[in-house]
Amino acid sequence: MENQSHTLNKSERLCSKKLIERLFAGGNKSFPAFPLRVVYMTLEPEENVADVSILISVPKKRFKHAVKRNRVKRQVREAYRRNKHILLNALQASEKPQKMIMAFIWLDNKLHATEEIEYKVKKLLYHIAEEKQ
Repeated sequence: MENQSHTLNKSERLCSKKLIERLFAGGNKSFPAFPLRVVYMTLEPEENVADVSILISVPKKRFKHAVKRNRVKRQVREAYRRNKHILLNALQASEKPQKMIMAFIWLDNKLHATEEIEYKVKKLLYHIAEEKQ
């Protein structure tokens, strides 16, 4: 973590409806680390997005109250922000430059400790980073 900023800018959030539709259209890689599932897709470097853009989804079906949904989104966002260097370093070290979009989807009906969520996000990021090398 030498000289790396731990920020999550607006450009690193996936907002484009076209890109979101492409991500969930099928044929993209996905795997779980309960209580999270990650769906991701690589893009060509010339597309106008950040190196890695993320989307966090907590379905209303899982938590009826927005307070709980927002808490989970905040925990996942914070865990990603603190550990995104794992994925960024792997993408920069790969032989051909590429960008990535990914979505974290919450699968459980219960809240989890922040440490547990951070561990799961790290696990997912390491798994993706291994595939990219």
